[in-house]
Amino acid sequence: METETFDAIIVGAGMAGATVAGHLAPERRVALVEAEEAAGYHATGRSAAMYILNYGPPDVRALTGFSRDFFDLPPPGFTDHPLMRRRPVVFLAPQEQRAALDRMLSDVPGLRPITIAEVADMVPALRPDYALAAAIEEDDFDIDVAALHQGFLAMLRAHRGVLALRSRAARIVRRAGSWHVDTASGAVFRATVLVNAAGAWGDEVARIADVAPLGLTPCRRTGVIIDPAPFVPADWPLVNDVGQSWYARPEARTRLMVSPADETPMDPQDVQPDELDIALAIDRMQQALAIPVRRVERSWAGLRTFTPDRSLAIGWDRTAEGFFWCVGQGGYGIQTAPAAGRLVADLIAGRDPRPASHVLEAIDPRRFTSIAN
Repeated sequence: METETFDAIIVGAGMAGATVAGHLAPERRVALVEAEEAAGYHATGRSAAMYILNYGPPDVRALTGFSRDFFDLPPPGFTDHPLMRRRPVVFLAPQEQRAALDRMLSDVPGLRPITIAEVADMVPALRPDYALAAAIEEDDFDIDVAALHQGFLAMLRAHRGVLALRSRAARIVRRAGSWHVDTASGAVFRATVLVNAAGAWGDEVARIADVAPLGLTPCRRTGVIIDPAPFVPADWPLVNDVGQSWYARPEARTRLMVSPADETPMDPQDVQPDELDIALAIDRMQQALAIPVRRVERSWAGLRTFTPDRSLAIGWDRTAEGFFWCVGQGGYGIQTAPAAGRLVADLIAGRDPRPASHVLEAIDPRRFTSIAN
């Protein structure tokens, strides 16, 4: 097939790739290349995302903060309803986690102590003997992941960008100053800049392009949906323990999503839940909440992919000309998306990425030593 030329090729149409595409498209012609039949099939489509300012390492917290204005007031036409709905986060401290809660309260801005009685008023299913103390972070929100993702894809389409589905990158070579991406569908794309936004497959894409991988680790995260009747959890906060061994949050007003907060290293794949993790999620939740679980209505798993130091990897490769990394989002890729997309567009254009310039050293992929292919 004839090769089509672009200014930038982005591999991976999950939240990272879509966000970068949306920010790049107004000034460059962009091809967004996706292996699956639908954009966002893996981590993005399985995310139960929240905006939690004090979540993750410092670089993540900074980009989360820089994203807030976008979530509050997205560009005209981006979406026809709010992207966020207020949802506080409550941290419960059983006896063995009391010291950890005290450290959190001294270190985390915006977190304040709350009595167990106050938690019980918000979450009437709370068992009175589970926790000795608690804290609440009030300025947190549910994120409408689908609306955010589709908004960025619409930005791409509005500026003549191309979304190529069912187009797994089979061969990637640098030739005559351009990257050439041959896809399994037969289409061939060419551009001077290649953005690797392939999530759990980020190192695999790098190897195809003969670029040294970063050492990414995909980890399975499990979720289950239960009916918490007789409780109606629509206005409950997200509830978790200080040790982050489980969490529960409302889903579709009358249901509850529960997770064991697992992080099991996995090879990149269409990951499925493990029965043991489903059982752990229910058991840990029931230690804190007096909710009978008659059956699991739905269960699923997704991959959260981390760099070796668990900070993001956003920037140019140290040796491969025109190869740009946007990977390692872990569980933070949704809440950092607006600021991360803007940052990538600024770096590719050679602009000063203020106010995010102070995180560049922490997220520079060149901080990693070479990892053998």
